[in-house]
Amino acid sequence: MIDWVYFPKSSPPPMFGLHIVSVFEEIAEEIDSRRSASQHSNAVMARLRPGLEKIGFVVEKGKSHDDKIVVPVLFGRKGAILKCFNADAHASDAGWVLEVEAGRAVDNNQFLKDIFQACMMHDVLHLAIAVRNDYRGSDDFSKVENFLETLYVSGRLQLPLKGILLIGY
Repeated sequence: MIDWVYFPKSSPPPMFGLHIVSVFEEIAEEIDSRRSASQHSNAVMARLRPGLEKIGFVVEKGKSHDDKIVVPVLFGRKGAILKCFNADAHASDAGWVLEVEAGRAVDNNQFLKDIFQACMMHDVLHLAIAVRNDYRGSDDFSKVENFLETLYVSGRLQLPLKGILLIGY
């Protein structure tokens, strides 16, 4: 079962975000973390790739340099990219970046790194983070949701993103 929530909760989810959720829902049974405990994020990305590409994403194909999706952060002389971050998928025309996490999402605070990097990426307005519903008996989706709820409700930290779509698979 795919679960999802969009932040800030004072804004409706953008249509493009709903398209992303639909891609996950189309393959929900194949990527269900409650049934596939050892599935890595690369396997999930491989299953998501056709649907994501159909809606306008460029998707990472592997871990080699040429297969990675580079999103610029800083530019130097003559427009050369000085700093960039890699993304699992990037829909530059829509201003979205997608990160799919498996076991490291909460245990290693990878979702926090994803948020930071998306905030730094040029022309990225929305971040979608996909985390497991179940990781070794832990509900990672709920843990990240609670963190994002606290972040947005407290108002103490303002992100430069229009919103974050959290997806549990």
